[in-house]
Amino acid sequence: MPIDWPVLLGASAAAYALALLSAVAGFGGGVLLLPVFTALFGLRTAVPMLTLTQLSSNGARVWLNRHDLRWRLIGWFALGAVPFAVAGGILLAHAPLSPLKRVLGGFLIGLVGWRRVRPRPGKPKDPVFAAVGAASGFGSALLGSVGPLTAPFFLAYGLARAAYIGTEAASALTMHLAKLTAYGTGDLLTRTVLLYGLALTPAVLAGAWTGKKILTRVSDRVFVLLVEAGLIVSGLLFLGGM
Repeated sequence: MPIDWPVLLGASAAAYALALLSAVAGFGGGVLLLPVFTALFGLRTAVPMLTLTQLSSNGARVWLNRHDLRWRLIGWFALGAVPFAVAGGILLAHAPLSPLKRVLGGFLIGLVGWRRVRPRPGKPKDPVFAAVGAASGFGSALLGSVGPLTAPFFLAYGLARAAYIGTEAASALTMHLAKLTAYGTGDLLTRTVLLYGLALTPAVLAGAWTGKKILTRVSDRVFVLLVEAGLIVSGLLFLGGM
């Protein structure tokens, strides 16, 4: 299938804007980009294609924030994320996605309410991130992106700005690599997916670089508010069935 240039330009514009959002808030780009890709390409193509763009976006965020990474958390997250991402990727071709999206949407909105009731929750221990990674890996493989699921745990740990952005991105990178392996075994990495995934990479990298420049001007308080707003928007999108 040759590239449809008007479609590519529209997808590139969306990918740039949402990579910028991810670079500032740490997540949200994938959740908001999935409806765009689904409308353009269909859900079964959109999910692996989104994974390829997230690979570029997360890789760029890791590099731009490489001096602030928390490697212990990344290791614990990967311990749970990798096997469950592979399992979710294998199930993608047959899974009923709509009920899972609505459950996740309610969960994300509930997390914001919980943070407001308990504005200073206890700091999670490092091994908790293995469970966070498992849930995130499985859900992401089925839905394309559940980045907002991890946000409250990284915030409760005390990470902010560059440390949060880089550590979350590195954790997600391990998950996306595992997902691509599973998609490949399930014949979901078609020529169309690979072609558009490669073509969208420059827009994603440019968005991540722009977002990093904006991040340096955002205070910790505003940063947390942005993340919580993103959680609510993401939850509403999931509840609406995206």
